Amino acid sequence: MIRKTLKNTSKSEKLKSFIKKYKIPQEYLSSNRRMVSRGVFIGLLIAFIPMPMQMLAVVAVMPFFRFNVPVGIAMCWLSNPFTMPPMYYMEYLTGSFFLGMEIAPVEMTLEWFSDNISKIFIPLYLGAAFYSIVGSTLGYYLVNHFWRSSVQRDKKLHRNDRK
Repeated sequence: MIRKTLKNTSKSEKLKSFIKKYKIPQEYLSSNRRMVSRGVFIGLLIAFIPMPMQMLAVVAVMPFFRFNVPVGIAMCWLSNPFTMPPMYYMEYLTGSFFLGMEIAPVEMTLEWFSDNISKIFIPLYLGAAFYSIVGSTLGYYLVNHFWRSSVQRDKKLHRNDRK
C-alpha cells in the first residue's frame, strides 16, 4: 500500500513542477524501499527526542544520510501537541525505571515542569534515547518487511494472472 501510494504521488505534475522550481535534489525524494525505510528510521529517531523544531533536525541530517525527506518529516509528526505529554511521561517513567529512581508525582503544567526540570532531565532523555533507538529500528525493519511482502504478493498475483 505504501509503495503504491508513493508511486502514484511521484507521477503528479504539480509535484514535479514544485521540485523543479525549488531545485530539490531527486535523491531525497526517491520512493524505493531503502530510501523510505531510512526516512522512517531518521524521522522516528528524532520524533522521540524532546526538543523543539524536530522537522528542522530531520532537514539538518540531510547532508550526512540519504533518505526520503518527506517520509522523515512525516514521521516527526508522531510527536505533536496531543501526543507529547503521554510520550514524554512514558519516556520519563522508562528512564526512571532504568536508573532505579523513585518516580515523582507529575503535574501536567508548565510551572511544574520548569520547577522540576533538573530532576527529570536525565531520566527523560534516557527514556527518550531508549524509545528513539527501539522505535526507529523497529520502524525501519517493519517498513522493509511489509515492502518486501507487498512486492512478493504482487509478483505472485502477477504470475497467477499469466496462467
